[in-house]
Amino acid sequence: MNLEEIQRMKQRFRIIGNSPEMNRAIDVAIQVAPTDLTVLITGESGAGKDVFPRIIHENSLRKTKKYLAVNCGAIPEGTIDSELFGHIKGAFTNAISDRKGYFGEADGGTIFLDEVAELPLATQARLLRVLESGEFIRVGSSTVEKTNVRIVAATNVDLLKAIEQGRFREDLFYRLSTIPIKVPPLRERGADVLLLFRKFAADCAEKYRMPAVQLSEDAKQMLMTYHWPGNVRQLKNITEQISIMAPQRIITADMLQEYLPDRRTSMLPMLAGAQRQENSFENEREILYKVLFDLRRDVTDLKAQVSSLSQGKPPVQQPVSIITPDDGLTTVQNIPSGSKKSTQPDDDIQDTEVYVEETLSLDEVEKDMIKRALAKHGGKRRGAAADLNISERTLYRKIKEYNLE
Repeated sequence: MNLEEIQRMKQRFRIIGNSPEMNRAIDVAIQVAPTDLTVLITGESGAGKDVFPRIIHENSLRKTKKYLAVNCGAIPEGTIDSELFGHIKGAFTNAISDRKGYFGEADGGTIFLDEVAELPLATQARLLRVLESGEFIRVGSSTVEKTNVRIVAATNVDLLKAIEQGRFREDLFYRLSTIPIKVPPLRERGADVLLLFRKFAADCAEKYRMPAVQLSEDAKQMLMTYHWPGNVRQLKNITEQISIMAPQRIITADMLQEYLPDRRTSMLPMLAGAQRQENSFENEREILYKVLFDLRRDVTDLKAQVSSLSQGKPPVQQPVSIITPDDGLTTVQNIPSGSKKSTQPDDDIQDTEVYVEETLSLDEVEKDMIKRALAKHGGKRRGAAADLNISERTLYRKIKEYNLE
């Protein structure tokens, strides 16, 4: 491993950190760059995968040619073949002229296919043909065209599980992963967390002309032991929040805790980096259901204990709750035995040990989560999709489904 060359790449591409795993990933990118081998970059969302295709391209013989980055998850399924391979005039409605497509435009250069696992199976077959022979056919055409493109792909999905589920072609996987590069999650990078925090704090201080925040020793320890489901992206957001909102410039562990989502919150689908790798987008509703079920049980237990203690009775064992969605929040209402649901406020505790259970509407919760994410990012789907940990195509489909446009 050439540490001097690795350090040069870090400075050139503004990579912060010295963890062995990150150094190894950079070293592999440097070694494979002069070749035309296909590279597959894996790692959690927000870990910094997008910098490696640029390292590979800028250190290759193709560096004077085009470099195109394509987010496969952001292109609607109906138009992705046209975007990648082009089309001819009249191939479909609104095809008023010929279009080259990315593989035609990038001839001689490099294409970075981000979120490659989001490609439809039919498009995967066409991509496989490009990898094997350099040939493709534009939509609506019967003429075979050639391209000389180096492909670098990236994904945060476990492709082996996607293959088992029939969502990804096994032959394409082996073609893409000629050279694998694994980008480590932030929680495995040790003291890099502190270096990144310092860098983000300094950038924010310079931008807004204020003193940079610093961490106390206990805050540093908390920062290094936190699990960072959103990785570097989450750390940057939290650092900026602290820089703007914290009343003091020395941040203690107690102060830092206010900005770190607790483990229950951070395991929601919109934040769960580690959880995401174990669950595909198809079962995201099942993950949400499990989280809500656990939350309902915990709130129910607490409510029952408060009710029993206020009446001077022994703690209630295994109560049942009723949970209803209220502006995206979860509330518990107590029902007297043998009566209908009470309309009294929650703080008016009823003399009862019996609860009635209803099913929480997952559609309403999911819809509310999407609305909140869109509102947070001013209606921009890319940022909202990143927060929700789904692709832009999935978010687009959900917006249509819930009529949120």
